[in-house]
Amino acid sequence: MLRGRVPRKARWDYGRPMTQFRVTEAAALLGVSDDTVRRWIDAGRLPATRDGGGRWSVRGADLAEFAREHATAPEVGGRSTSSARNRLPGLVTRVVRDGVMAQVEMQAGPFRLVSLMSREAADELGLEPGVLAVASVKSTNVVIETPTRR
Repeated sequence: MLRGRVPRKARWDYGRPMTQFRVTEAAALLGVSDDTVRRWIDAGRLPATRDGGGRWSVRGADLAEFAREHATAPEVGGRSTSSARNRLPGLVTRVVRDGVMAQVEMQAGPFRLVSLMSREAADELGLEPGVLAVASVKSTNVVIETPTRR
């Protein structure tokens, strides 16, 4: 259900954690149109409230839960009009902390990303479900797979 790349029309403020998202921001994070998000809100599938100006607002934690529940992997073998970039904006969907380390899960459009970092770093960044973040991917090892042939 959640497919595609993040549209460029959303304007992000990466300097602060966001706990509320407007329809346009939610749509960009989910990889769907603004109208699709409005239909989900109208149908009661995505919880939202109206802000002081009458615009819909979605809590970050609700958006993170919705993204996690509705994410699907992209189809393998289809043509793509864009290539992956190494900076993926998305929502933190889960943070598991122990004494020293933290496991942080993000949903960036249809992609689920998992990062292991120090607990101190996760705490300093204020990482919690519903927080807007950017995953920067840098790798010297890339595994390429092809679908199984019959």
